[in-house]
Amino acid sequence: MVTFILCVLILIVGYFLYSKVVERVFGIDDQRVTPAYAKTDGLDYMPMSWWKASLIQLLNIAGLGPIFGAIMGALYGPVAFIWIVAGCLFAGAVHDYFSGMLSIKHGGEQYPTLVGRYLGKSVKTIINLVSLVLMILVAAAFTAGPAQLVEQLTPLSYSASLILIFVYFVLAAVLPINKLIGKIYPIFGLILIIMAVSIGFALFFMDHSIPNLTVENLHPGELPIWPLLMVTISCGAISGFHSTQSPILARTLKKESDGRKVFFGAMVAEGIIAMIWAAAGMTFFGGPDGLQGALAEGGTAGVVNEISKTTLGQFGGILAVLGVIILPITTGDTALRSSRMMLVELLSKFGNFDSKMKTVLMTIPVIVPTYLLTQMDYSFLWRYVGWTNQVVATVMLWTAAMYLLQNNKFHWICSLPALFMTAVTGSYIFYAPEGFQLSYQTSMIIGSIIFLAVFIWFLTQMKKYKKDPLPYEKVA
Repeated sequence: MVTFILCVLILIVGYFLYSKVVERVFGIDDQRVTPAYAKTDGLDYMPMSWWKASLIQLLNIAGLGPIFGAIMGALYGPVAFIWIVAGCLFAGAVHDYFSGMLSIKHGGEQYPTLVGRYLGKSVKTIINLVSLVLMILVAAAFTAGPAQLVEQLTPLSYSASLILIFVYFVLAAVLPINKLIGKIYPIFGLILIIMAVSIGFALFFMDHSIPNLTVENLHPGELPIWPLLMVTISCGAISGFHSTQSPILARTLKKESDGRKVFFGAMVAEGIIAMIWAAAGMTFFGGPDGLQGALAEGGTAGVVNEISKTTLGQFGGILAVLGVIILPITTGDTALRSSRMMLVELLSKFGNFDSKMKTVLMTIPVIVPTYLLTQMDYSFLWRYVGWTNQVVATVMLWTAAMYLLQNNKFHWICSLPALFMTAVTGSYIFYAPEGFQLSYQTSMIIGSIIFLAVFIWFLTQMKKYKKDPLPYEKVA
């Protein structure tokens, strides 16, 4: 119990202290005109209050991510708390802040364009493909799950449920951001917060006490903590999906100082939500063995439903249904909206895509493959989301590190977590079941080689820009 309370307090205090450090390193100027005013278009670029933007950002980046991932991570025991706190403050929140603020600095640019600006055109080409694949995978995974549940709870078939969801997706992707997303997302964001806070209070009255910190690996399946935990718990710690979502809100902020509250703040809020659900997973079923049994019987959605109903009664049951149906859908729709924005930016050199008809047409290349993927097994889709997601996060951290390095700023706030995540992703893919399935020792050796290669590359960049730093005007 003490560990849980301390971790939540560290996240809150960390927001008020470390976010200001990160903001100071980045360097804001509220006198600069933001893209919301400079490029107002009645669709994506339009001013929005910071509190509304914060709730929309929280819902965009969260959905069921900090609930499902945290529950799966709870199988490892209280060591998961360490990753959530450290990952959230020093990697995830920094990642989200820079992906949003660099977008503001460069006129609302999307993630792949920012990558190309600081890591080169070849990396941009790869990331364009990877990020679009991630968006489609996320949208498909966060559509298939809710559609299956709607099929179970209503007379609608799975196909009919999918059609309804995709109709909503198209509307959310092409309507002005203040029409649909701007009106209902703050409400759903509040539901997400109320759901987590209610469970958080209920934890203090459970039969079992929240376990205190131990670095022992308690996973019933004896899966290694490194690097699996860092991919299992992404939302709530660090998630590359967020770097594709932050530019959506970067186009709505009224001033640069709002970025700390919207980008850094929403990530810390997500970290607290992940802490609560990880603690619930560890506590409600009496430990990792009980949790594993519950997961085997009813899946992650079943675990959420059982915890919510038992601790909060009928109110909890309603929240659980809302959570496992609405929250993933609201992640899937913004995944497709950001995909549409990426495609428009990618194809802008071939023509003007300002018309509403062309905006609608840009959703087709992502809607079609998303629908086709929903016909596949949900768990299969989710396995491939994890690693792709963390690769995107790693590249965004390196993008931010290069921005700071080129502008003679304190780059370590980005380059250290970037190195850490390079080690995670470099070793994970060779060991994971969805990867090459090599032995643990072999995977760690290959991961170490990848880490050293990237580290040496960055040392050459440090040496290069120490001798000849780029003037600000050249990279801004």
